[in-house]
Amino acid sequence: MGSHDQNLAFLERRLGIEATVRGNHVALRGPAEACRQARKVLESLYDRVKRGEAVALGDVDGAIRMAASQGQLFPADGDGPRPGFAQVATRKKTIVARTAAQDAYIRSLGRHELVFATGPAGTGKTYIAVAWAAALIERGEADRIILSRPAVEAGERLGFLPGDMKEKVDPYLRPLYDALYDVMPAEKVERGMTSGMIEIAPLAFMRGRTLANAIVLLDEAQNTSSMQMKMFLTRLGENSRMIITGDPTQIDLPPGQVSGLAEAVGLLENVEGIGVTRFSAADVVRHELVARIVRAYEGAHESPSV
Repeated sequence: MGSHDQNLAFLERRLGIEATVRGNHVALRGPAEACRQARKVLESLYDRVKRGEAVALGDVDGAIRMAASQGQLFPADGDGPRPGFAQVATRKKTIVARTAAQDAYIRSLGRHELVFATGPAGTGKTYIAVAWAAALIERGEADRIILSRPAVEAGERLGFLPGDMKEKVDPYLRPLYDALYDVMPAEKVERGMTSGMIEIAPLAFMRGRTLANAIVLLDEAQNTSSMQMKMFLTRLGENSRMIITGDPTQIDLPPGQVSGLAEAVGLLENVEGIGVTRFSAADVVRHELVARIVRAYEGAHESPSV
């Protein structure tokens, strides 16, 4: 049920039903289809608990989104195996897709050597990419992970940050560090960084390299120039995969400069071996308020000026 029944309250709000707890039973009241979905969601979450897995609001949200995207969350008993979204499993945790777009993204990662993922903040683009890279390393399908970001200033000045070049660049790469520590044991991340199995490199340092037997992730790719994106894409070596993520609505490049991400997606979307997944505000899996904020900004940009 969650702390103070917060998971149940979330289910009520999302499906428009009333749920009353009586001991270890839950009574559902509302439209028949909504109640049927709520029951199956609760049974699914209970199965997670029996397997020893934690249940957070995000898991409730994911189960509800699955119901909405697939029409019927689970078939009736005896109708065959339960359908479900794709997942990425590492030794530390299993990440299950929470939206149809995340499901398509994970499946695309399995089919293509180069994948673009575009969309607003909070949709899981970077997190899933890092988890996928970690899973491939653990399965022995790659020798190293290379994580990169363009060090473009979002209104601040890089030179004012204290320290040497690494210390100046680290704040830009912090989201990648956070994702790594969340999907891999801390000691393995530390060993990997020391041994070179995990490399975090600013985009500016990639020129001239050929990246073989690696999972290469470029985050915040909307802030690459056309030439930077071409340079990065041509680093792909034997037995390597690339994942490129970014939000086309948050470009910090100088006015008039074309985003390398938008150009690359337009040029390469139909090229064999390349996959493109587009996320929208409906796919935001952070706090509910984040989705509303994204929708508000999208609406403001689409509306004519007054």
